[in-house]
Amino acid sequence: MKKVLALFAIAGFMTFGISTNVVAQNGEGDSVTTENDSMSVTDENLEETIVEEVAGEDENADTANTGGYSLTTILKQRFIEGGPGFMGIVLLCLIFGLALIIERIVYLNLASTNTKKLVQDVEDALANGGIEAAKEVCRNTRGPVASIFYQGLDRSDEGLDHVEKAVVAYGGVQMGLMEKGMSWIGLFIALAPMLGFMGTVIGMIKAFDDIANAGTISATVVAQGIKIALLTTVFGLIVAIILQIFYNYLLAKIDSIVNDMEDASISLIDVLIRHNAGAGASAQTA
Repeated sequence: MKKVLALFAIAGFMTFGISTNVVAQNGEGDSVTTENDSMSVTDENLEETIVEEVAGEDENADTANTGGYSLTTILKQRFIEGGPGFMGIVLLCLIFGLALIIERIVYLNLASTNTKKLVQDVEDALANGGIEAAKEVCRNTRGPVASIFYQGLDRSDEGLDHVEKAVVAYGGVQMGLMEKGMSWIGLFIALAPMLGFMGTVIGMIKAFDDIANAGTISATVVAQGIKIALLTTVFGLIVAIILQIFYNYLLAKIDSIVNDMEDASISLIDVLIRHNAGAGASAQTA
């Protein structure tokens, strides 16, 4: 807008200056009049060009304000057009799936532990206060690795064989806790596109019913049924894609924690061997 005002100002100064020169040189003949007329025509063309540009900008702005739609607006509109039946069920799959995913993300993030620091703290506690001090460190640390350490330390007086068995057994328990709810997420991933395909079949049946009732094949007769059929499929696939991405993230997170658990368990056995924890029990058994 500032550029437009500046152009108007320049055009006004040019017109005012040319008019003054023409009045001052009135006696010089027809050549000056011709020059003034040509410059006036040029100024008029300039003003018309500016007005057209401003009108074009305003028209483009109106088009952007009224014709442009965001992705969420389009999705909402298409969701409503798809009908409340199957679209509502697909939406429930998305809501329940995301709820389980959020719960698992929070749980797994809380389950993540700095295993190197934990092993070092347990080793320092064993060196300074013995088994009970190491168990206290594990009690005050959050996560499955600390729980496994506690179970292993609790059976250290029975020998290293019992420690290894306790670590392996309780490691399986912790894996089960981490994978809790993953099967339901997989169910919603499979269920969403299946519901979408079912909506597609029902929509095609409706389209053929409309053709049979109308007695003729025309775009206006079958368009609504086919559109509903395609919309249910699209939204079912969108839900499945969203849930699948988070599902794979959770699987990668679980694998990472399991690897840390295995490495930490080996480190715990090494620490117990270095500090001769459980050696007395092993000697008594022998």
